[in-house]
Amino acid sequence: MPHILTASPVYIVGAAETPLGKVLDQSELSMVALAAKEALGEAGLGLRDVDALFTNYMGEEGSVQLGEYLGVRPRYAESSDMGGASFEFFVHHAMTAIATGRCDVALIAYASRQRSRRNRKKAAAALDGSLSAQFETPYGIHFPIGHYALSAARYMHQYGATPEHLAEIAVAARQWAGLNPKAWVRDPLTIEEVMASPMLCDPLRKLDCCLVTDGGGAIVVARKDRARDAAKRPVRVLGAGESHVQWHVAQCPDLTVTPGVASGREAFAMAGVKPGDVDVFEPYDNFTHAVLLYLEDLGFCGKGEAGAFVSEGRLRPGGSLPSMTSGGGLSYCHPGALGILLLIEAVRQLRGEAGDRQVPGAEIAVAHGTGGLAFSTASTVVLARD
Repeated sequence: MPHILTASPVYIVGAAETPLGKVLDQSELSMVALAAKEALGEAGLGLRDVDALFTNYMGEEGSVQLGEYLGVRPRYAESSDMGGASFEFFVHHAMTAIATGRCDVALIAYASRQRSRRNRKKAAAALDGSLSAQFETPYGIHFPIGHYALSAARYMHQYGATPEHLAEIAVAARQWAGLNPKAWVRDPLTIEEVMASPMLCDPLRKLDCCLVTDGGGAIVVARKDRARDAAKRPVRVLGAGESHVQWHVAQCPDLTVTPGVASGREAFAMAGVKPGDVDVFEPYDNFTHAVLLYLEDLGFCGKGEAGAFVSEGRLRPGGSLPSMTSGGGLSYCHPGALGILLLIEAVRQLRGEAGDRQVPGAEIAVAHGTGGLAFSTASTVVLARD
């Protein structure tokens, strides 16, 4: 029996990036408007057709402010903050809303100018009265790299992963970026160059860490019948799952395990496919070791095996599990919340429109997001060429 959320198939019918890199001539709202117009155009739809709006980090009451700017008055809306994974969460929630008749056409959108504005937080506030200010900030942990470095150090200690294993992730991402004309950095990169880059927060070096860029995007989720005039192939949402575990790193039950275990299990079960069926993997590569954890937590390899798994070049162009095919957050674009760009790249791969980086015969793709501090949240979306 099909899952209740997929009994009536749901599709991503439009997907588009905002301007990327360093954007000096647009606001975040105008960037979203450009991407939304393009994504809706792919679907043969317009803003007048949108009756659900999902966004994050677009103001104090994000969907309200974005809706006002776009002239959309949704009957279903959400501005939940699940960090960079919010957009995979939103696909799951849009499926639920469409399946229950709460909306017909959902617009999911986001943009950031964190590079141009230089407004990304570098440390947690010490005197804001929050729990973090009381229980973490006094110990001097850096935000967020300190949290992720603790996870990386524990993982390497427990499972014997090496700096070369981490560096392989950065090299694989860069090889894909070299095939993507929109990537922020495209120069060739070697394992040795990653390991020679400055140590920022032991064991994470500069090239183990994602970019800080402007960017964003928009995707449109709907039933196929609402996109009869679509200019491009709709991509079916086969499954989705989500979970979150902790905010404070001291409350993390295991620094080597992410909530992707739960979100991946739910998404694959709903989709009726296995990790071995996946042709393209788009993981949230904010830090190199994160990709190792996702590979294990989603079942692409066993626990503690990811280092050896990637060292054979499986994630690179021509590998058996093409991953980070845009160049990822490490080399293509990381606008503070990467999750929406993972979905857009997965859609392009399944449509066969990824140009020089196209994965031949791609039929099933997974976009996996994370958010918060040291893998607080996770959401997994399984997509398929229909």
